[in-house]
Amino acid sequence: MDPITAAALAALAGSVGGEVGRQSWQGLTALVTRPFRRGTAQDAEPDGSSGISSGELEAADLENNPADPVRAQALATALGVRAALDGEFRALLEEWWQQAGAGSGGAVHNSISGGTQNGPVLQGRDFSSLTFNMTRDTDR
Repeated sequence: MDPITAAALAALAGSVGGEVGRQSWQGLTALVTRPFRRGTAQDAEPDGSSGISSGELEAADLENNPADPVRAQALATALGVRAALDGEFRALLEEWWQQAGAGSGGAVHNSISGGTQNGPVLQGRDFSSLTFNMTRDTDR
């Protein structure tokens, strides 16, 4: 599995990817709330916890402050540790990461040719709900 980078997590937390980013982030937060399947009862602390973060608190912290690289790194670390200790989580995390990567991009090739453009020109990918209010200049 490719490592999940802090930068990618921060981008998803900030929903930089629009609707796809929001859906990916929701998928991750649902994943980290799943029960931790690590080891046996003897691995637990006296209070019944495992002492290992599920990633839930780190995800909430990053969602509240997606520009903080320390919070992004804390979540990446928590996910990595949990994946190393919980095989079921590792498989689900890998599946989520592949889906998040598949929906996050693709090559964009824009080309403008054929003379003068008399109006707005957008170059990018996946635009929606755009409105242009233009008036025609008749003095030309």
